[in-house]
Order: sequence, then structure tokens, then C-alpha cells
Amino acid sequence: MLQELCIENLALFERAEVAFGPGLNVITGETGAGKSLLIDALELLLGERPRASLVRKGAAEARVTGRFLVPAAEERELVLSRSLSADGRTRAWIDDRPATARVLRELAAELVEVHGQSEHQRLFQPAEQTRLLDEFGALQPQLANYRKARTEWLALREELSGFEQRARDRAEREDLLRFQARELAQARPSAVEDAALRNERELLRHAAGIASDLGALVGELSEDDGSALERLRHAERVLERWESKLSAAGPCAEEIRAALAHLEEATAALARLVAGSESSPERLEAVEERLARLEELQRKYRTDSAGLELRAAEAARELAALGTQAQDFEDLRARSAAAFAVLEGAAAQLGKARRALRARLEKAVRTSLAELGLQRASFEVRVEPRARPDLHSPNAAEQRTRELEDERRFGSDGADEVAFLLAANPGEDLQPLARVASGGEAARIMLALRTALALRQTIPTLVFDEIDAGVGGRLGPKVGEHLRALGKQHQVLCVSHLPAIAALAERHFKVEKSVQGGRTRTGVELLAGQARVEEIADMIAGGAAHATARAEARRLLGS
Repeated sequence: MLQELCIENLALFERAEVAFGPGLNVITGETGAGKSLLIDALELLLGERPRASLVRKGAAEARVTGRFLVPAAEERELVLSRSLSADGRTRAWIDDRPATARVLRELAAELVEVHGQSEHQRLFQPAEQTRLLDEFGALQPQLANYRKARTEWLALREELSGFEQRARDRAEREDLLRFQARELAQARPSAVEDAALRNERELLRHAAGIASDLGALVGELSEDDGSALERLRHAERVLERWESKLSAAGPCAEEIRAALAHLEEATAALARLVAGSESSPERLEAVEERLARLEELQRKYRTDSAGLELRAAEAARELAALGTQAQDFEDLRARSAAAFAVLEGAAAQLGKARRALRARLEKAVRTSLAELGLQRASFEVRVEPRARPDLHSPNAAEQRTRELEDERRFGSDGADEVAFLLAANPGEDLQPLARVASGGEAARIMLALRTALALRQTIPTLVFDEIDAGVGGRLGPKVGEHLRALGKQHQVLCVSHLPAIAALAERHFKVEKSVQGGRTRTGVELLAGQARVEEIADMIAGGAAHATARAEARRLLGS
């Protein structure tokens, strides 16, 4: 319950402190006195986006503070505060601790609900009608279950859509990888082979020179009479005889033996080189062709033979990964289909619960409408599932259309079209409220719905800004009785022009302008006794002070 509202430097308010009470609180005053400014101040406190022009001229900032009594195991006081600077910036506090406007809005939504002229218009919107039906039936658990299923389905749909958008790129990549893998598998590149072929090519290119020059050298070193090896072996034998006689000859003998070993190894290597350098134009041609193919691949892939081996392995691994992605895609499609089935089930359950509520809500609203002067009106609640497009074996474009239609069909508030229908007079067809309800009728329908929802409503404070707009004086007492009945379940704040409503209030406030020191100021006064009689008489007589209006005011007040 809102206990106190403090306003500083907000438009015509320099400072005002309004202490509200339980039950019905009515605010009256002349047109332009500033009654709606009280609603503006409350909406600023509740986190709504304000106009910078609300800051009083000459002030640096406006501030609104509200003290709430929060029902709980033990009642506790909660203080909300918000300031608005002249440049449009706002700051908020909850129990004197800084808070964001979002947090303030979320908390305030649990404390106060404002019904102004815009809310009457909002009643014409299907989303608001759906919300009110769910509120009447306390369908929040079913709606939460549906929204959870919808969130999971939408997340999978988005992931699946991303997969599908990348499918073409993956297909092109897979084609390229298959070609590369096949090409490299056929070529079988090897760094070891590449080096061996290059060595063999050099031998084949110089086979004739190797046979003549190096072959002659092999003969000189080991095969011809008086070859180098023969002479070294002779030297070794001579030094072996002298080693036992002359110690100084030992090192010389060791050096000769080492030289002989090296020469034998070199000669053997030369002999093998000469033996392996047989001239073969056919083999040289084959080697050249093989190396040309490897070099072509190296240029194409911008790497050497070792890099070609790595690229072949990478292509195989990536192809395997793409195969796994294809399986992931199928798994994702299956999960998306399963999530859609869960969503359809949750939507069907929510729709069934809504349809079961229609008769009860219709009866409650009709009863209230009759008491509010619309006893001959017909009111109906229609709940129909949103239709799905009938596409048999859809092509790609039609499939996308179906997907978009599914997203539209399963909206955030369910898969139902909820409509409140009204026939204000007998013989007229039932039609959506927006087509047939006048401003006064919309206000009474809103009040009838609020009355029907009163026992379900958990928000402590309801604010009605001129809900009696378009309602004549004859129906004023009925509207007042409904507001007073709401006051038994809620704290009700109502801005009104009707004396019959003002007279039923537990607390009556008057908003009035005055000029002091050349500045216009708006003040709020709690009326009691004769002052309240005078205000209601003024509302009756339009400013003419006479005994008849006062007598009627006393009659309305029951005094």
C-alpha cells in the first residue's frame, strides 16, 4: 500500500506531501489544477520515462519519493525515490540505495498498477485481453511452462537456421576438400621420395661423365697397377716392420692405417657411385615427369613436399569433421522437431485452460456491466488457436514461409487469438471492443474486468486516472460502488470528476492552484467535514454556491 507520496519541484508542484490510506482514495479538482500531475509523479516514481519539462522552472531537479507498506509475514516499509534533472537524466533509489530504472520498474510493477486513458485504449489490444484472461484464471504457471518451451524451441531454431545458412558454404568446402584429398592421394607426395628423386636425377643427367671421369679415378685409386691403395698398403707393411724396432715409427704407422681406411671407404663409395650411374634416358624421363608433378603440386599448394604430406592429412581430418557436422545437423533437426512438439503440447494445454475460463469470466463481466448501466449488453470471450498455413510438400520458399508463420503463431503469449467481443445493445452483432465501445463504455468494461479480477489480483495498489470519463452522473454512483468494492481488496487511488464517486471515498483529496509571489503553485489538501461538503457541492453546482448543492453533497456523504 502507498502510504505517502512526496513531490518536489515537479511542474506546478513546489512541494507536496500526500498521505494516502487504505480503501478508496479520490482526487478531485478543477480542470488544469494538476490532478494528472499526481499521476505523472507516480509514473516517474514507478520507473516510466519522463519528460524533462516536468522539472519546475528554476529548479535543478525534480524528486518524487514514495513510502510503501509491503504486506509480508511482518509488514515492512519500503521507500522508493527517483529524481529528474533539468537535462532529462534520472536517478533512482530503493531504501536509500542507488538502483537502475529497470530494477525500479520491476519492483514497482509488484506494488502499483496505473490505469489511465491510455490503459482504456490498451484494453482494445488482443495482447492486453490475453493478459487479463490469464490473470483471471491464474494461468501464470501454464504460461511460464509455455514460454520456457518456446524459448528452447526458438534457440534451437536459430541454431538450425545458422546451420542451414552455412550449409552451402560447407558443401562447397567439402567439394574442394574431396578434390584435394583425391589429388594428393593419387600423387602420394613424400619428402623422402622427393630428395631421392632429385639425387637420382643428378646421377642420370651426368652418367656419362661419372663413368669416364670417376671410373678412371676408381682405377687410379684401387684397380690399376701402382694404384694409390696399393702404394699405401706397401707403406703400411714397411712401417709394421719398423714399429718393433723404432718407437718413433709407431705414430707414422697409425696415420698410414687411418689414411688407408679413409681411402678404402672413399674408393668403395666412388665405385658404388660409378656402378649406379648407368645411363638410362627412359628412367631419366620418368624421374623428370615425377618431379615435375610434385613441383606442380608444390606451386599450387604453396608448400614443399613435406607440406603436401601435411595438407593431405589435414584434408582427410577436415572431411571427417564435416561428416560429423552433417550428423550434428541431423541431430539438431531432430532436437528442434522434438522441441516443437513440446511447444505444441504446452500451447494446447494453455489454450485448453483459457477456453475453460470463458464462461466464468463472461458471467462475472456481464454481472458488473449490468450494475454499471450496460445491463442489456452482451459480452463474450473468444479463444481460437492461430491457424497454420496448409502447405503440402512445401518447397524451400514455402518452407521458409511456414517457419515464419510458426514463429508468428507461437507468440510470446501463446498460440491463441483471444478477443473480447461486445454488443452494447440488443439486436447488434458481437464485435471486437475497438469497433463498438465508446470511451465511457471502455472505462466501464475495464472497471468490470478489474472487479472480476479483484480476488485474483496480487498488486496492492490500483490507480485509476479519470476512469469515469464519458460516464454520466446517473451511473456515477454505480461506478463509485465498484471502485469502493475494489477498495476492499486493494488500495484504490482514483482521479475523478463525479461527485457521487468522490462522496464514496474513504479519503478525499483536492488539488488546487494558487499564485504566490508571482509563481503558480499546485497544492494537495486532504478534505474533511465542511470543506469536503463544499468541494462536492462545487462539483455538483459547477461553482455556484447554493444551499441545494450543499444539501445534495450532504446526502451523498450520508451526513
